[in-house]
Amino acid sequence: MTITEAPNVSAAVETVESHLHPKPSFDLADHPVPTGREEVWRFTPLQRVRPLLEERGTEDRDGDPAVAFTLRAPEGVESGTLAAGQAPRGTVLVPGDRPAALADSGCDDARYLRIPAGTEMAEPIRLAVEGRDATRRSNAVHVIVAEPNSSATVVFDHTGSAQQLENVEIDVREGARLTFVSIQDWADDTVHAGQHEARVAQDAFFRHVNVSFGGDLVRLHTNVSYEGPGGQAELYGVYFADAGQHIEHRLFVDHNAPQTKSNVDYRGALQGDDAHSVWVGDVLIRKVAEGIETYETNRNLVLTEGARADSVPNLEIETGEIAGAGHSSTTGRFDDEHLFYLTSRGIDPVEARRLVVMGFFVDIIRRIGVTDVEERLVAEVERELGHA
Repeated sequence: MTITEAPNVSAAVETVESHLHPKPSFDLADHPVPTGREEVWRFTPLQRVRPLLEERGTEDRDGDPAVAFTLRAPEGVESGTLAAGQAPRGTVLVPGDRPAALADSGCDDARYLRIPAGTEMAEPIRLAVEGRDATRRSNAVHVIVAEPNSSATVVFDHTGSAQQLENVEIDVREGARLTFVSIQDWADDTVHAGQHEARVAQDAFFRHVNVSFGGDLVRLHTNVSYEGPGGQAELYGVYFADAGQHIEHRLFVDHNAPQTKSNVDYRGALQGDDAHSVWVGDVLIRKVAEGIETYETNRNLVLTEGARADSVPNLEIETGEIAGAGHSSTTGRFDDEHLFYLTSRGIDPVEARRLVVMGFFVDIIRRIGVTDVEERLVAEVERELGHA
């Protein structure tokens, strides 16, 4: 069933403005070209991201798309398009930086997916995003609505070469359960910036998984807020940066409702000269958010000399009436004790190294819940290790 109209929903939740969260706005004039001195841009190599900061439309040529989108959805999923200003487009996501604003203004028709109320999807909804040309821009907006008490998994799979701007707007309504997986397995010449914004309603559950292995530069914002008590969010990520690659993940969990929960766990590995990862996590616990539970962690394995991992956890607490809150960050080489344990039992040092890294990643990968995706990602980690 295909639809082009959508029901009206409530306006976006109250936004936060600070040095970590510049004023969100659809107006491009509110998002000037960054200089690199801004807190939210200081880790990003601006020269390499410059093509994504220019005001350009999607550059298709004679029927050949800059990026091709192929949807595979089980029966019962409704799909269609939303013009700018047509609800529910723009009711959850307000652009937080220039790339997000450019993605919205440069996309005439957003792709819209709706999981009907009370529906449980036995098979994942899959969207293949295939870049065709590293010199052409693609501006994309996706809106996903999980109606009350529905259950589904959505997988976005990015491959090929592109200059990709992409906003993903996710509305998880009362009692719904939604898992969203975004795989960035781009070719080495791709630059990709995006904003993923989710709103989690009362007693709803949302799991977000970011997997970043490919691309020259990938810079993604993942933000979650709540619309009522009892909402839960899990944000997981794995990334593997090779020589010269820049992978940047920025996360914000806004506990703006009481009795909500969140868990953030991102893990990365780096190898090769100038491999660079950036992880910035921020959790805000507002005054009204009594009884919440939250924890965020980021772990990085530096496999070779010349690689660099920046990790910045933040926790802002406006009320002491909480069940628990914390954060942690670690960056280092292999666990020497693990390596000693394995080699002392006759395991070859190279194989021991592989086992340690696989164990580091597999704990997250197995939480996705889609067997073929998990097997592919395990194989991808194996391939990355073969480059060391």
